[in-house]
Amino acid sequence: MIIGFDVEGSPVLTVSGAGPTPGEVQVVGPRARSRAEVTTVAGGWTARVPLHASRWGGASLPLPGGSYDLVIDGVRMQGDGGQDTEMPAPFHGRTLRASWDGALLRIGPPVDPALASGEGSRALEQRYAAHRGPLENAVFFESFYGRSASDNPLAIDRELARVAPAVTRYWSVVDLSVAVPEGAIAVVDGSPEWWRARGAARLLVVNDWLRRQFVRKPGQVVLQTWHGTPLKRLALHRPGFDPRRALAVFRESRRWDILLAQNPYSARVLRAAYAFRRKPVWVEGYPRTDELHTGDREAVRASLGIDAGEQVLLYAPTWRDDRQTIVDFLDLPALAEATGAVVLVRGHSRTLAPGADERGARVIDVTSYPDLAALQLASDALITDYSSVMFDYSVTGRPMYFFVPDLEHYRGELRGFYFDLADSAPGPVVRTQEELVRAITSGDPGDPERYARWRARFNSRDDGRAAERVVARILDQGLVSRD
Repeated sequence: MIIGFDVEGSPVLTVSGAGPTPGEVQVVGPRARSRAEVTTVAGGWTARVPLHASRWGGASLPLPGGSYDLVIDGVRMQGDGGQDTEMPAPFHGRTLRASWDGALLRIGPPVDPALASGEGSRALEQRYAAHRGPLENAVFFESFYGRSASDNPLAIDRELARVAPAVTRYWSVVDLSVAVPEGAIAVVDGSPEWWRARGAARLLVVNDWLRRQFVRKPGQVVLQTWHGTPLKRLALHRPGFDPRRALAVFRESRRWDILLAQNPYSARVLRAAYAFRRKPVWVEGYPRTDELHTGDREAVRASLGIDAGEQVLLYAPTWRDDRQTIVDFLDLPALAEATGAVVLVRGHSRTLAPGADERGARVIDVTSYPDLAALQLASDALITDYSSVMFDYSVTGRPMYFFVPDLEHYRGELRGFYFDLADSAPGPVVRTQEELVRAITSGDPGDPERYARWRARFNSRDDGRAAERVVARILDQGLVSRD
């Protein structure tokens, strides 16, 4: 087993074996896989497996970090199948790192291991903290801790690139499998380039907590967009008092200069939950909902391999504090069969790394799809539980179904709510799969007046121009320069 490069300079895993030529050789991970080109040679065969792949019709990018099985004709290899499975040394390339431990191919980001932990990491942090150089006319974007280039930061990036193309745009990514917008510069989390970009950009646009050590440079501004109108209790409002959590919340919110809110309700909740009292909150709607007005529904469906006439259900539950992976309350193939629909299943960003793609007839796992707004646009109805996607999806006016078999446990023990979902939900609230199927197949959309009240309360500024307003404020206040 050797890793080299193809003619375009991308890494390729070469595996050789004796005996009959296999029909299929691939590396298989929880969220991605890559198939080999297999060639018969004297005395055996050789397979070349690209360590990069194209997903959802996008560019070919390195495989996401994680563990991968080498699978030959459906059989998982562990170094004893007669093929060459000895990698002489770990591979360190410009797009990824790889190693083989006799059972798994392990892929990681292209960060020098000497800098990824211990003394090397501390040295980078100290250099970053001490640096006082001039700031660049640049924005440092991060969405969901670098797991994707998405959400409100992506919509702001797109508008900024349109009206102020001279601004440099850096995107924080966990590895180079994360696609960044055209013209942007990907910087891998923890690399020297990442530390330099975060310390040099005049504006930071993030949608979650700032990680690692953060030292605000003179003149730097942090715009916290957050990632949803809250139903579930956040930060200081979570059940049970934990002084360490409270201290972490206070420290984090002191790092933010501006907070973006989708609506006045959200502004009030976020101010209180994060003790964000004396700094501005911009109530401008959510830039990530702009695509629900302007996006190309059929193009998204085509990228997913869905025919124009298909009914599409988007199942997007939130994460749970007591488990790492997506909830398994629904039998998704059975739901698809009972409703005749294609089911798109979208796990929360926190379930992306620890989970694996769901599989089944007419079920497509879109947890790794880069743009949740596009998935909402492509669907005909939403199934969710307590996720903030409910506050975005109502922009479409399409049916929403609330599947909440653990309502009492979640509301009473895990998180708690800011308001009673059962009394306010703009769609049927159901507890079992049978109830859900009946609601969908009967065409029950819920109370239209309740839906209208919901939209008036939560979507009054989600008019397709939120990113335009946010970027106008960024430029008007001189947070970055148009030229």
